[in-house]
Amino acid sequence: MTDAPKQPRQSVQPSPAAPGRPLSHPEHLRKPDWLKIRLGDNERYRQTKDIVRQHGLCTICTSGRCPNQGECWTRGTATFMILGEICTRSCRFCNTLTGRPLPPDPGEPQRVAESIRLMQLKYAVLTSVDRDDLPDLGCQHWIEVVREVRRQNPGIIVETLIPDFQGRQELIHQIAQLAPEVVSHNMETVRRLTPEVRSAARYERSLAVLKQLSDEGITTKSGLMLGLGETEAELFEAMDDLLGAGCRILTLGQYLQPTRKHLPVQAYIHPDDFARYRQVALDKGFAKVASGPLVRSSYLADLL
Repeated sequence: MTDAPKQPRQSVQPSPAAPGRPLSHPEHLRKPDWLKIRLGDNERYRQTKDIVRQHGLCTICTSGRCPNQGECWTRGTATFMILGEICTRSCRFCNTLTGRPLPPDPGEPQRVAESIRLMQLKYAVLTSVDRDDLPDLGCQHWIEVVREVRRQNPGIIVETLIPDFQGRQELIHQIAQLAPEVVSHNMETVRRLTPEVRSAARYERSLAVLKQLSDEGITTKSGLMLGLGETEAELFEAMDDLLGAGCRILTLGQYLQPTRKHLPVQAYIHPDDFARYRQVALDKGFAKVASGPLVRSSYLADLL
């Protein structure tokens, strides 16, 4: 990042000009030691894996190649991805399959709710692919899943990590009417990089989604990936924009290139910088902030 304080150990960048470098032609960066991932290999991890497999569930843990899968599944937690595993969008950072999805599975609400009950979760995170192919963009299926999860799991705390629903206010209102304890919608990156990083989403539209939810009394949360070429000034501007939209919970994590087909990493941000950005966000007014190289939007969501 530009303007980073001089320290013995710096964020790994190709050159001082990295923030302005075209995203498709970076120098190769070797992954630093602080990004080593601990894989799960214990009974709780295997139990969680078995429940997910036996119920035919999709999780963002696997489809998104999340680096925290081992840790979270060892804790008995997972982020359930509904509406199938094929997305109608093709964002250049995301490893989820793109194509023509199958119709929503009417048995999915029951399976997700039962899996949460078997895992004995007190805090459930639900997300979905984008379903721009459906007339209601998948909103009714979201409603059915959340209602069934609550029916089978009295007292459960529900966090919904939603798509933008194309900014359609009537659909976002229906999500707000479900009264999830937290609704998360990720900005993913700064304003300048949004057109290159996100295939159909718009920066202002995402802010409007968060603003509507906040205005309807919902606790909102968002996440940003770092290392795509953003400057510190752009990062801090995004923080201010999120606060202006009523967002009070923020996650900051390192972008990791899933495959060679995806956007390359422009910089590996040092843990010390992540710690500094966390303090900046708190000083700006966020109530809760998780910031670190391996942080993802649903990482330790129950603790946040």
